[in-house]
Amino acid sequence: MAKSKKKKLKLPLAYKPLGFAMGWASGAIAGFAFRKTWTALRHEEDAPDALDRDRGWGEILLAAAVQGALFAVVRSAVDRTGAKAIERSTGVWPAADKGGRD
Repeated sequence: MAKSKKKKLKLPLAYKPLGFAMGWASGAIAGFAFRKTWTALRHEEDAPDALDRDRGWGEILLAAAVQGALFAVVRSAVDRTGAKAIERSTGVWPAADKGGRD
């Protein structure tokens, strides 16, 4: 039993580098998805930036909402997939405790 408990304590630390790599990959995937989605929504390549003088509030806030939603969905999907893969391969859930993301 002590060995199992020790394994559970070390896994979240060992998962950190993998989680970092998956976070980076999810950001890249979400960025690609946002560019494709914005092109489909507005038929233009460039999404507005908050400091873009030529864009209105509605367009800027729409772009921010779409981008935020896509990033959250992709990040959650990648995190959950990685955690399930770790659990399948080791038998231990990678999170140290229950609770929120941050």
